[in-house]
Amino acid sequence: MQLPAYTRAQRLPAILAERIAILDGAMGTMIQRFRLSEEQYRGERFRDFHKDVKGNNELLSLTRPDVIRDIHEGYLAAGADIVETNTFGATTIAQEDYDMAHLAGEMNLESARLARAACDRFATPDRPRFVAGALGPTPRTASISPDVNDPGARNIDFETLRAAYYAQTAALVEGGADLLLVETIFDTLNAKAALFAIDEFFEASGECLPLIVSGTVTDASGRILSGQTVTAFWHSVRHARPLAIGLNCALGAALMRPYIQELNRVAGDTFISCYPNAGLPNPMSDTGFDETPADTSKLLHDFAAEGLVNIVGGCCGTTPEHIAAIGQAVATVATRAVRRGPFYQEAA
Repeated sequence: MQLPAYTRAQRLPAILAERIAILDGAMGTMIQRFRLSEEQYRGERFRDFHKDVKGNNELLSLTRPDVIRDIHEGYLAAGADIVETNTFGATTIAQEDYDMAHLAGEMNLESARLARAACDRFATPDRPRFVAGALGPTPRTASISPDVNDPGARNIDFETLRAAYYAQTAALVEGGADLLLVETIFDTLNAKAALFAIDEFFEASGECLPLIVSGTVTDASGRILSGQTVTAFWHSVRHARPLAIGLNCALGAALMRPYIQELNRVAGDTFISCYPNAGLPNPMSDTGFDETPADTSKLLHDFAAEGLVNIVGGCCGTTPEHIAAIGQAVATVATRAVRRGPFYQEAA
């Protein structure tokens, strides 16, 4: 009998306290490997849709579930403990670009179901597998003006973001997510809308799943795009009591290291996650990025050996080969020690 999501999720803190857990790698990179055409993105259901949809990766959960299933199973076979749903851009706001906002709920529900089924196929009593419901950024930001001539201009407001993230959360939980992952955060105010919506959903539904919050440092300034340092970012979101705080995307592990070190210093009572890109973009590479599995895994082994991380995986440019190498590289390294914080105590 399948365990309820909260019961499964209760095992996570103990696992993270015992060993480094492995997150999956890039979804978009793997989708690109299939070289799908416009017609394949559309499928029969959207054959006559009025707008091009190629590139709308979240739509594939409806039109090509076999592709998404194959990607999940590839990462699970490579040793991933946690797989993310194919919902990075599955908000009504992001789907407006394709005139498919009305499909966002279905995309989240079916994406979570696909990930849940894959995890259930690979899970064993000694090795549970977890579904992370992914809530990505939107194409619109609440903190930054889209008009250089009008610094006060905005193309989105907090309430619109909150409503979109609430609907996404509800569908992900219904589909079988074990935890929620607010990721690739470049605007802290957008993230706060997501966290508010999640908390609101938990209060209304009686659910309470673990939460991972992952920001994105965009360049050597050490700040996210809306201007916060890693330390300021952590203090802005710690009220949500996440199971883990981390960084992903934009940078490879080598450039991300000082910011993970900073996070380690300020977030001592919370687990830390890290899933960098496979180095820098390289159009000559099969994955579009510089680093081989050996490169990325060596860097993340060094992070682990320094006692910086509890969860590691990959973002843009990473593949099942990267995840397998990362898992092997950290398998014998101790997980980062954590002072027990509020959520840790509740879930342990």
